[in-house]
Amino acid sequence: MSLEERKLIEATKSRLKKREEFESRGISCYNNNFKPSVSLGDIADQYKNVAPEDIPDIEFTIAGRIMFKRSFGKALFYKLSDKKGMLQVYCKKDNLDEQQFFVAKRADVGDILGIKGTLFITHTGELTLNANSITLLTKSLRPLPEKWHGLKDKELRYRKRYLDLIMNAESTAVFRKRAKIIKAIREFLDNNDFVEVETPVLQPVAGGATANPFITHHNALDIDLYLRIAPELYLKRIIVGGLERIYELSKNFRNEGMDLAHNPEFTMIEFYYAYQDYLGLMNFTEQLIGYAAKAIDAESINFSGNQIDFAKPWKRIGLYDAIVEIGEIDGEVIKNKDAAYEKAVQLGKPVSHSMVHAKLLEEIFDVAVEPKLINPTFITDFPVAVSPLARRSEKNPDFVDRFELYIGGMEIANAFSELSDPVDQRARLEEQAKAKEGEVDYDYIETLECGLPPTAGEGIGIDRLVMILTGSNSIRDVILFPQMRPKK
Repeated sequence: MSLEERKLIEATKSRLKKREEFESRGISCYNNNFKPSVSLGDIADQYKNVAPEDIPDIEFTIAGRIMFKRSFGKALFYKLSDKKGMLQVYCKKDNLDEQQFFVAKRADVGDILGIKGTLFITHTGELTLNANSITLLTKSLRPLPEKWHGLKDKELRYRKRYLDLIMNAESTAVFRKRAKIIKAIREFLDNNDFVEVETPVLQPVAGGATANPFITHHNALDIDLYLRIAPELYLKRIIVGGLERIYELSKNFRNEGMDLAHNPEFTMIEFYYAYQDYLGLMNFTEQLIGYAAKAIDAESINFSGNQIDFAKPWKRIGLYDAIVEIGEIDGEVIKNKDAAYEKAVQLGKPVSHSMVHAKLLEEIFDVAVEPKLINPTFITDFPVAVSPLARRSEKNPDFVDRFELYIGGMEIANAFSELSDPVDQRARLEEQAKAKEGEVDYDYIETLECGLPPTAGEGIGIDRLVMILTGSNSIRDVILFPQMRPKK
């Protein structure tokens, strides 16, 4: 047993003993009848610049977790923390009854207290609440990590997010910003006459994207089902049904690898816009993400050492042009499949000769171009072979009307004018299923046969967007409970 483990056991025993002491004196360790009237942060904001003589003589009712405690015999100071900030509290024996001062003296860092009192400013200039009543609300039985030593381990912060949120104000700030970003996206779409909808998480066919699904079994129906890899095909069914502007904030699941930009469970916003095309959707996307960035004052931010500017218009460039111009790859790879294969191998990609030429070029793009796309950039002109659900370009039927948005060296969004021709769609999905030994969603084909209006659709990765807008280097920093390898 390590020294740290022994310390934890001793600290827990000490706290259990204190719990027994409180209960023996008739002091409840878990109260549920205390209602604070104001947050600590609001008090600090309102009175931080007020002169001592102008502090009002009114009683405040507050609650918070003890983050720091300093005792001086018949008096002591706390630093209390709540959802909005911190405030110092002064407890003096003369101002409290015997039971209350017993609570004040015996309470530990990590305990949650309810306190009533008036404000004053100490001789060091710190705004402080002078307690005249103390109630123990929650007795903590485990000590918090030490402020400067206990919770710097990234993996521990992910596994014990509750401790991370208690100890690290910057983590709490990230998740508050995440909520504001999602709220802003919903608000923008609602203001543009979109309707929020819900589609199944359990699906009979893993469609709408190319990814390995999680598989489960429904006992009553005795059928296998897949956790959703994308909501796309169901959303387009709704467009056929007549709801012409829709969106879904969805949880998706892909049984694939994990890294700084991937988690097997992730959040997306997908929206579909009838009588719109992919060009119009680029302008719409600039406005939407700009609106979300403004909601948290992030129109220009630093991400992984790079300054990102969201000022419009954003750069637009074709996939093949980007490989040559940005990736600085010889244009021969565009013309010659063998040259593309050799370059992909040289770049360390796990490719095979059986891959179509367009897929090899995508692999080259991932290494040679994607990391260089720091400021918002739309990549356009994708080949049909890697875009089974997108509408063919009228200018060149070997390509589709599609774009991907990259920011900070990561793909943030994928969008296209939707393929509405059911004959073409059937052929593409059957070819894709044959190549990957997958299934075709024939019910979706039947839906298209009823008539899909001209539509553009887009999916935006919420987790990655939050990473960019908050300057977070890992997707685990913006997901409260990321998937982790089980501890042995």
